[in-house]
Amino acid sequence: MKTVVIRNIKRADAAVVKRLGALGTSTVHEAYGRAGLMKPYLRPAWAGGEAAGTAVTVLVHPGDNWMIHVAVEQCQAGDILVVGCSADNTDGMFGDLLATSLMARGVKGLVIDAGCRDVKSLREMGFPVWSKAISAKGTVKATLGAVNIPVVCAGINVEPGDAVVADDDGVVVIRKKDAAEVAAKAEKRHADEEGKRKQLAAGKLGLDMYNMREPLAKAGLVYIDEPPSD
Repeated sequence: MKTVVIRNIKRADAAVVKRLGALGTSTVHEAYGRAGLMKPYLRPAWAGGEAAGTAVTVLVHPGDNWMIHVAVEQCQAGDILVVGCSADNTDGMFGDLLATSLMARGVKGLVIDAGCRDVKSLREMGFPVWSKAISAKGTVKATLGAVNIPVVCAGINVEPGDAVVADDDGVVVIRKKDAAEVAAKAEKRHADEEGKRKQLAAGKLGLDMYNMREPLAKAGLVYIDEPPSD
């Protein structure tokens, strides 16, 4: 691995990212062919946070947050910092001080395949973080990594500039080249779901709305009006 910082990256279109963010992780993930979803161990540090932005990627080493500090300089308004770790780690690599620095640059949030800390302060600041763990364990600044190279974070390969959507349901990553197409598909899916939601609210059963009765019968499901006699 080269210990490099790539300064100029191509980012997904900001207007497209905003459209994706308005639809939420679950809808975008489905519209993306159920691709791009990070492993579910990655959870929001505090409930209710949501973010959509373009990825600035960081590769760090266990217990060392040096490269996160390096990466802050490369962030622009509308970015999300995505941190991959070279080996399994849960140390608290990120807290309110780094969050303050990122917020000053207009960064929307952090996704980290390691630990974070200062959760109460992060919640009060309104800075959303998705992490593997919450840990008060501190870190050092001793080992070089890299910024804006492809990284694996919670099982997903993330390229610099990819679109990232995160909320209480998880984190999904959409490749730059796919973002506009996925946004259009997700908007169509959202409109379809609104129509279904109205039917369900009016009392229609999913069994009928989705035409499930015939395939259920073919699969062998039998309805009995009374329990069998002993």
